[in-house]
Amino acid sequence: MIIVLNGYPGVGKLTIGQELISKISGRLLDIHSVYNVAFALTEFKSPDFIETVEKIEAVAHNLILKLPAEIPVVLTTVLAGSSDWGDAEWQRIVRLGRERAPFFVVHLHCDLEENIRRIEAGARAAMRKPRDAEMARRNHIQGKILAGIDETNLLKLDVTRLTPSDAAAKIAEWIQRAEV
Repeated sequence: MIIVLNGYPGVGKLTIGQELISKISGRLLDIHSVYNVAFALTEFKSPDFIETVEKIEAVAHNLILKLPAEIPVVLTTVLAGSSDWGDAEWQRIVRLGRERAPFFVVHLHCDLEENIRRIEAGARAAMRKPRDAEMARRNHIQGKILAGIDETNLLKLDVTRLTPSDAAAKIAEWIQRAEV
């Protein structure tokens, strides 16, 4: 089982993912676990950045495929709009999801004020996460569609007023109903 939490920076993907894996006895691969090497050593979106991300992702996906089938894996990402790089990234996630079915996609979102409050949180800096309120504003104004909108197992979840534990519980319940 692969569960993808897709949403803009600051919506709570990592925190919700941490809660979710404790509820479903799974593993978590946060997008920053994949990207931080590239962020530290290359220029964002440069050819070296893309190559680094793709290589680290390939290692991670291969390890995921070696896990026992009964262990669910939660991935976090922020893929929206359309670009050659983003589309290729999404297709690699979909391929992993198909190889390790069932494949679930959760689109997480929250209102702008809450997104700004979350994105400006000090703890994000230590994890090399963006803390720019203007980024949150741009994302809300542009409203690019998140990748996975056409997936059969799609849940759109507004987490504005949910605790991470409550959001994870809703996701776990949805997955359980979908598997029946």
